[in-house]
Amino acid sequence: MTVTTVTPLTGLTSAEAAARLARDGANLLPQKPPVPLWRRIATQLRDPLIIVLLIAAVLTVTTGDWADATVIMLVIVVNTTVGVVQEIRADRAITALAQLASPEARVVRDGRQQQIPSSDVVVGDLLVLAEGDIVPADAEVREAAALLVDESALTGESVPVDKPAGEPLSSGTVVVRGRGRAVVTATGAASASGRIASLMVKSTGLTPLQRRLMGVGRLLAGVAVLLSAVVLALGLVRGQPVQLMVITAISLVVAAVPESLPAVVTLSLALGARRMAARNALVRKLPAVETLGSVTALATDKTGTLTEGTMVARRLWTPSAQATLTGTGYAPEGRITSEAAPDAFTALLTAAMLCNDARLAPPQAPSDEPPAPGTREPAAPSSAESPTPASAKSAAPDSGEWVALGDPTEAALLAAAAKLGLDRRDVQARFPRLAELPFDSGRKRMSTLHRLPGGGVRLICKGAPEALLRHPVLIDEPDLLARAAAQADRFAQDGYRVLAVASTDLDDVPATLQESGLSLLGLIAILDPPRPAAATAVADCKRAGIRPILITGDHPGTARAIAIELGIIADGDPVVDCREPGALDRNRAQDQDRDGEQNRARDREQGGVQAAVYARATPEQKLDIIQRLQEQGGILAMTGDGVNDGPALRRADIGVAMGRRGTEVARQAADLVLADDNLDTVVAAVEEGRRVYANIRRFLVYGLSGGAAEIAVMLLGPFVGLPLPLLPAQILWINLLTHGLPGVALGGEPTVPGAMADPPRPPGQSILGAGLWQRVLRIAVVLTAVTLGVAVWAAATGRPWQSMAFFALGATQLGVALGSRTRPGSLANPMLLFAVAGAFVLQLAALYVPPLRQLLGTQPLTAGDLLIVTALSVLGYAAARLDRILHPSPRPTPAVPPAPGP
Repeated sequence: MTVTTVTPLTGLTSAEAAARLARDGANLLPQKPPVPLWRRIATQLRDPLIIVLLIAAVLTVTTGDWADATVIMLVIVVNTTVGVVQEIRADRAITALAQLASPEARVVRDGRQQQIPSSDVVVGDLLVLAEGDIVPADAEVREAAALLVDESALTGESVPVDKPAGEPLSSGTVVVRGRGRAVVTATGAASASGRIASLMVKSTGLTPLQRRLMGVGRLLAGVAVLLSAVVLALGLVRGQPVQLMVITAISLVVAAVPESLPAVVTLSLALGARRMAARNALVRKLPAVETLGSVTALATDKTGTLTEGTMVARRLWTPSAQATLTGTGYAPEGRITSEAAPDAFTALLTAAMLCNDARLAPPQAPSDEPPAPGTREPAAPSSAESPTPASAKSAAPDSGEWVALGDPTEAALLAAAAKLGLDRRDVQARFPRLAELPFDSGRKRMSTLHRLPGGGVRLICKGAPEALLRHPVLIDEPDLLARAAAQADRFAQDGYRVLAVASTDLDDVPATLQESGLSLLGLIAILDPPRPAAATAVADCKRAGIRPILITGDHPGTARAIAIELGIIADGDPVVDCREPGALDRNRAQDQDRDGEQNRARDREQGGVQAAVYARATPEQKLDIIQRLQEQGGILAMTGDGVNDGPALRRADIGVAMGRRGTEVARQAADLVLADDNLDTVVAAVEEGRRVYANIRRFLVYGLSGGAAEIAVMLLGPFVGLPLPLLPAQILWINLLTHGLPGVALGGEPTVPGAMADPPRPPGQSILGAGLWQRVLRIAVVLTAVTLGVAVWAAATGRPWQSMAFFALGATQLGVALGSRTRPGSLANPMLLFAVAGAFVLQLAALYVPPLRQLLGTQPLTAGDLLIVTALSVLGYAAARLDRILHPSPRPTPAVPPAPGP
């Protein structure tokens, strides 16, 4: 084994390390201070409708209406409590997921190795690194033995990087093969992870739902105050007592504002969060549920998000045959499909299995098998508790998946050979290893020498095509080398990592291994394959009108191949290489030239985006891309799992992090954490968000039409001979019953069938848009007509007209609640049925229970009168159902242009 050393390494003394720790602080990423309880409560109370309710509560207290003030304050307290509890629970669960930082590190201090908490690592410490270790701080390699590091969490590159002496190491990266020693150069906030974490600065902005509700709150407050003032003026003109009319005006303000709306919103979001938790999605902020329902574009990382985070051999090429391999992960399961016989690839895969230091561990069984004779045993992890760290992009041995121990690329070769039926132990026993030249970045190849069963030895070499496909390494004919080079280029353009394998037989062990005079066995094309569910998730997004966008730090060819395979782009569509100078600016200029001013205005209004794939993006460039997409007016969700994704996750309208493979930086930056790393869960969350939004609009139709009818009855009553149609107490009672439990229960309605077949609503659309306010007015007209009609007829026939109007208005509104159901005639959302039934009973009690009659100023109705009014209240149900049939809600205009590709 070749070992390179730069300088003698002795490490620090304990005293010197303690002094540096005191000077520089602990090796920890910048931590946000815990949010105090008072700030969480204040955040909840900033909701616009909560502010309106607080004002209404003050007004009711000033008039001595303690009962209604109590109800309003109860709504505020419940809403605030639910929101605060959800945030605290989510923060605790996120803390429990924290697994990125290595709990311990091995350093040399006082001349001997010690195991210390990674938080105690200081600049100048000598790290001792082995396979499976997470690098605890930035460092410079001083000694390396086949050291290979997975940097995907930082860079997005799916292929591990060789780290010879003199190369830098970044904190949070993972040693996947070999061993080494390195001197720490930066810790904590000064490290690579710390610098990226410092980019995660995001001002607290309003979510789309909060912005829409703020507009509704202002509108309702203004209209309610204006119309109540008109009622007050009309009453005073007719000679009504001033105190009575003031109380009536305040009652109308309270009635016009649907005080149950915050409770409906909170309940809908909480139910959505609970459903998401049952599907392994942890919601950190309740508004994130609805925000997902608003997204117009879904930007996603590649490695570990769209792909499995594993390496799989997909294509084989020999001078005489080609083959395609199936299967996923490191499991030795799959087929080799080729027109040639499988034996045509035996020599190639046998050589790849021999020139290999990786191992595969089966599910539910840690790898305790001894190394094959003549092979090098990979170095043991630094901590028995973490042999395969979460950030290593491979499953733990007890996860039910096959695990790669060593270089993931070499593990992919073992899995490919196993698919041909080759057994590693048998092959390595028949061809024991005698010597080796480890891989290094200068030679770009690895060679091993093996004893042949019949005598003699075999030299096997594998490595980059450009390092092997040339003389004097190979002695094949120039035509064959040219064909192999051309095929390697085609594989590379398709996004594969290509390895060439060659061998030669010798009579005896040479004095020195010379990588020359070999014959080409073939090429192996390796890829980090897409997740099986990723293509379905992308297709579901497109059907829902959501534009998928790939933003990765990986190679453009790899990004293109994955994007085409998943249907994000079509073959021939451009890919933006962010490392090219001015690439992002050129892409923006091309978009502007192509679209023109009119289409650019459309993009800003509807959230349109143009480029679909960005490759080789740095964390800073990801932020720039996210910002540019947001400038076009869309609602953007971003998924990711690496440290390099953290700033973009924080900047996006909603960040979605992977819980199992994701890093702690990504989880802390996200609004939603997928505990199962399943991208399908994002699509389910989008559907859940649309359900929440639809239920909020459903409640607004119900609540606002009732409030509008109450104001209309008070305004029009005097013109039809009814001096004061309803008393203040009666208005508040109706408001309490209708906006109470029935209104809140509407928030539990199931998803509208076909919700995911429609495009997302335009980002600039009001919550009262898409025909909602017209529906409110049409239903309010029916409620007003029924109430005034009953009152006028009752007054003309000598009946207790005010009590009949009171009962008619309340019962008809309850009919609207039943007519607003998603699935009428079913037992879906039984809470609404119980709530309406309970409210109807209380409405009856207001007529027949003496204390309530005295409080509300009502009179009992005869059985005949009660039956007449109850029958007429069915018109509320009919109005709600017929309005949906005669005036269906218009389908949203697509917020993004149709995505290219299938």
